[in-house]
Amino acid sequence: MTKDAFSHVRFWVFDLDNTLYPPSARLFDQIEVRMTDFVMQSLGLPRQKASRLRHHYWRKYGTTLTGLMREHDVDPAPYLTHVHEISLEHLDPDPALAESISALPGRRIVYTNGSAPYAERVLEARGLAGVFDAVYGVEHAGFHPKPERRAFETVFATDGTDPGRAAMFEDDSRNLKAPHDMGMRCVHVSPTAESGAHIHHHTDDLAAFLKDLPG
Repeated sequence: MTKDAFSHVRFWVFDLDNTLYPPSARLFDQIEVRMTDFVMQSLGLPRQKASRLRHHYWRKYGTTLTGLMREHDVDPAPYLTHVHEISLEHLDPDPALAESISALPGRRIVYTNGSAPYAERVLEARGLAGVFDAVYGVEHAGFHPKPERRAFETVFATDGTDPGRAAMFEDDSRNLKAPHDMGMRCVHVSPTAESGAHIHHHTDDLAAFLKDLPG
């Protein structure tokens, strides 16, 4: 039973984008435009080339920011501020999700490849402010991105998360490989199911999935 598979979990780790809000909100459409704008401005590229480079770095490194830092020595602070200055008007509070997360036994955190201030804004818009014990962004991982294992290790060491007693909820299946290898229970949150040894469970309704877990 799914409930039994989580009976040992006391650390609950949630990704942010397209995990704690539905992909239909399409926030990343806005973020990708601003990423491309930043690449254009910082590297002096036309939009089409900047867009291709942005996507290439995301595929290669896990985030566009990592590619810009490693290959162009870009300062991450202005980038994170620029790309996250987006409208959240398409986000609605989700009382059912807030209730399901609040009922989980133990420590609850958000860990995103975005910035922590952006994550706090999203949580506020979703009615999830105060539900989590801590919020961590890429800055807390030394700007190392998911899916790199050292990114997870850095954040978990800071937080005191015990991977052997933890679960990870994430929309990007690539970002579940390291948590799986670290001994975490891994849940893929997405409208589209994917298979793999690093995916223990799949759901397209996070609130309903969590409601059936130990409380």
